Amino acid sequence: MALPALVLVHGGGLTADSWKYTVDEINTLAPELTVLTIDLPGRASKPGDMTKLTIADFVESAVNDIADAGLGEIVLVGHSYAGLTLPGVATQLGSTRLRELVFVSAFVPPEGSSVVDTLTGPLAPTARRNVRRGDLSETPALGARFLYFNGVPRARRNFMADKLYPESTRMLAEKVSRPGMPDDIPRTWILTLRDRALSVKSQRRGIEALGGVHNVIPMDTCHCPMLSDPGRLAEILVERCRLRAS
Repeated sequence: MALPALVLVHGGGLTADSWKYTVDEINTLAPELTVLTIDLPGRASKPGDMTKLTIADFVESAVNDIADAGLGEIVLVGHSYAGLTLPGVATQLGSTRLRELVFVSAFVPPEGSSVVDTLTGPLAPTARRNVRRGDLSETPALGARFLYFNGVPRARRNFMADKLYPESTRMLAEKVSRPGMPDDIPRTWILTLRDRALSVKSQRRGIEALGGVHNVIPMDTCHCPMLSDPGRLAEILVERCRLRAS
């Protein structure tokens, strides 16, 4: 049976490189699996004005990358702020091509709300201040280590040191709308239990905002399991693709 391709969308302030260690593990576990990692606009290979970019821009970029890669059926994975992008991609691609959506500790505000409306925890004060000022959202290296990379080995933190980008506060303040998101695409949530950026309680609110998910898979890890436990994350993602083989 043919496996769907696996498409990985990075989180806020990160790049496609954040998936490197997980992709290496996937290539070992399932070398036959096609994997596409996407850079969203405003970083690395994708230029873009972070003061003007919107969720729709991110959706369009991801859909174009999937089309350019010539992929058919896919399992689509989004980490962190990619929770804003995945519903739009799902709406455009539809359930005939999307075999499953996987949310990895994702920001998913309730319909009609924004990330900054509902954000709690240590990120909230800075995010709201940046939105008021119109500044870009940028996390210093020490802040990233505490909020995102707790439990990540030093070598992997060093690898990410020059791959942290400012994020659009316009996107954080944008009201989300998911009316066209198909209900018949299976949804999985990877629940990160030692997450300092997005608590378990906040993640469960995101699950509720989606209208529920079909599978919740806990990982005893920080906000970035692709860096802290890439082997386990790779096993989960390969399993999701094998379950959706046609």
